[in-house]
Amino acid sequence: MNNTPLIFLVAVLVVAILLFITIQLTKKRSPKLDKEQYQIDFLRIQNSLQKDNPSSCAMAIINGDKLLDRALIETGASGRTMGDRLKKVGKAKFSQLNAVWHAHKLRNEIAHEPDFEPTYAQASHALETYKQALKDLGAI
Repeated sequence: MNNTPLIFLVAVLVVAILLFITIQLTKKRSPKLDKEQYQIDFLRIQNSLQKDNPSSCAMAIINGDKLLDRALIETGASGRTMGDRLKKVGKAKFSQLNAVWHAHKLRNEIAHEPDFEPTYAQASHALETYKQALKDLGAI
């Protein structure tokens, strides 16, 4: 009995399996963000914003910035600071990069200038910017 076809079939299967494993191990994986959790977190931040409470405006901006930074980290953006990560990702990921930078600079003013109090309008605009940035990253 001639086993040549059977040996050939087994060899082809082994090569196919090895090729599949190699492809799976070497392909670049895009990170999966937990969209539901990001949506919950963003809604919590949005709902914390109160028109008559200046400290809520500051906290909403800070928390929105933190959420965007977390998404940047989880998507593999490298850099020591959020500013570094924004520079690396740049226009490739964000549809409104200048607005993202503006919101991040607003966060920095809050963090580094003790007397700075953002207005409700500034906070609302920053949150809309963070929301779009999170959409651009696929987080929400």
